[in-house]
Amino acid sequence: MANDPKRRRDDTDSDLAVEQKRKVEKAKRWQVVFHNDNYTTKWFVVDVLVRFFHMDETSALSFMLVVHTTGRGVAGVYTKDVAETKAKLVQEHAREYGMPLRLTVEPDDE
Repeated sequence: MANDPKRRRDDTDSDLAVEQKRKVEKAKRWQVVFHNDNYTTKWFVVDVLVRFFHMDETSALSFMLVVHTTGRGVAGVYTKDVAETKAKLVQEHAREYGMPLRLTVEPDDE
């Protein structure tokens, strides 16, 4: 039957089974970064961190001070959609209160 024209060329009579592995990658993560400015009040930043990033008041205050002294800080690392949504919601909230709070969404290098 080796010369049977109905058989496909890729059919073999070997007993070797080849297992195909799926390549699965981790979803890329994105950072929500707060940037320091001289106009947004520290209490507004603390309120935003508690409300949108679920920090307790002590953690939020410490984070706000880090941003104030270093110029920036990562509030959280999420999937791209979640990070962009959080940043958009925070910026809309800041605009409602007349605050120029600046956030960016940046790829996480880790």
